[in-house]
Amino acid sequence: MFFEKEVKEYLLNPEKMPKHIAIIMDGNGRWAKKRALPRKAGHKAGAEALENIISDANDLGIQHLTVYAFSTENWKRSEEEVGAIMDLLRQYLKSHFKKFLKNNVRLDVIGDVTRLDADIQEQILEITELSKEKTGLAVHIALNYGGRDELRRAVTKIAQAAAEGKLHPSDITEETISMALDTAAAPDPELVIRTSGEERISNFLLWQIAYSEFYFSDVLWPDFDKKELQKAIYYYQNRDRRFGGR
Repeated sequence: MFFEKEVKEYLLNPEKMPKHIAIIMDGNGRWAKKRALPRKAGHKAGAEALENIISDANDLGIQHLTVYAFSTENWKRSEEEVGAIMDLLRQYLKSHFKKFLKNNVRLDVIGDVTRLDADIQEQILEITELSKEKTGLAVHIALNYGGRDELRRAVTKIAQAAAEGKLHPSDITEETISMALDTAAAPDPELVIRTSGEERISNFLLWQIAYSEFYFSDVLWPDFDKKELQKAIYYYQNRDRRFGGR
């Protein structure tokens, strides 16, 4: 892990808060295994941890939170586990996530949702529509998401625009690409957190994290709480961000 300093209290500078935090939520299965529980119990505990972190991030004044919930590679898991994750998603879209609307939280989904079941797609559309006017924390849930797939879809959009004569190839800029991505409505994340001791990007926000700070925590995702979030932000605030300069 990059940051070893332990302090009793993490005093955060409100003027240096990251606008956008992205989290790779890892360790649900290992959390369940340590307790001799089925993997779906770990995913349920992970969903509860996410619910708490959304509230904590909102309280801390974070503007954007992107969470890696289900990747394009996760379809390789057992049918039973995938089914359990989708059922949990249904439950949270139907009830738990809607309560955040009262706290001015906006929810949307990034990724290719067309592979998800029709009822889940309908729930995503409903929650997106209900929360689109909210002005507080924006929560971007990555479902059936992969960074390479996102770039492929973005390139397809740009190529189609060029083929239709709406865009000349020489006019394609970094902003053109950014605006074709799923995250066009959000700034790039300043801080990326990955839990459970793993130190990989895992095909997450490949374009957007070019200048992000990374914080790797040994804590399994279901145990990641407000103190751990504050610790990650404290680490971020004590980094010297030069963006290639001196």
